[in-house]
Amino acid sequence: MLSSGMNRRVIWAYLALALNCGAKLQADNLPGSATQPVQRSDPNSRLAHERLVEKAKQGGIDVFFVGDSITRRWGAAEPQYRALLENWKTNFFGWNAANFGWGADRIENILWRLQNGELDGVNPKVIVVLAGINNVGTEPGDPKKPEDITRGLKAIVDLCHTKAPNATLILTAIFPRNDNMDVIPTINQINSNIERLADGKQIRYININDKLADSKGTFFSGMVNSDKLHPTLKAYQLWADSLRPIFTELLGPPASRDHAPPPTGNPSANGN
Repeated sequence: MLSSGMNRRVIWAYLALALNCGAKLQADNLPGSATQPVQRSDPNSRLAHERLVEKAKQGGIDVFFVGDSITRRWGAAEPQYRALLENWKTNFFGWNAANFGWGADRIENILWRLQNGELDGVNPKVIVVLAGINNVGTEPGDPKKPEDITRGLKAIVDLCHTKAPNATLILTAIFPRNDNMDVIPTINQINSNIERLADGKQIRYININDKLADSKGTFFSGMVNSDKLHPTLKAYQLWADSLRPIFTELLGPPASRDHAPPPTGNPSANGN
C-alpha cells in the first residue's frame, strides 16, 4: 500500500502528464496553427475557389496538383504565364493532369479548399503536393515553426487519403527562397521532417533542391525570378523531370489524348 506522500507524488505525476498531453492537443488546435483549415476572406480567393470546385466537378482528372502560387503558375491561363503553361502541356499532356494551386495560400488555406469541394469526387490516381513556403515566410521564427508546418503538411496528406484513398501522394520538398537566407535552415528542417512521412509506396517524396540551389540554399543562376521566390521555366522543368518517371510508373506512358479540364485563370487582373 502506498504512503500518503507517495500517493501525492503519483497523483501529481499523472496530473503533469495529463497537462502535457492536453497542452500538445491544444497546440495542434490553436488558431493560427497550420493544422487548422482557414478560408481566405478576400473576394478574389472566394471566386477562385468556386471556379476550382467547378473544375473538379468536370472530372477526367488522374493527376491532381495542389499548392500555392508556385504550383498555380505552372498551369495557369494568364498570358504572362503562357510559357509555363506550354511547359506544363509538354510534360503532362496525356496524363490528365489538373492544377489546383492558388497564389498566396498557406497550408491552412489549402486544407480548407480541399475540405470544401476541390477534391470531392475527383478520385485522382496521383496527387502532387507542394506547400508551406508561405507559412515559412521571410522570418525564421522559433523552433516550433518547423514542427507546426510539418503537422500541417501531414494534415494535407491525411485529408487527401480520406478524400482519395486510392491515390498515390507525391510530397515535393519546399523549394528555397532567397529573399531572406535566414529561413533556409527552417526549410531544410521541414523537408527532413516530411521525408519521414513517405513510405515509398502510397506516399512518395521528391527533393530537387540540390538541382535548384547550392548547399547554402542559394539558387543557381537562372533558377529563380527577380523576386527570389518563384521558379523560372528552367526550374519547373527540373521538377517535371523528377515527376515524369513516377507518373510513368504509376500511370503508364502518356496517352495521345487528354481529358483533364482546361486551365483556370485568376479572377482578378492583378492576381498572382
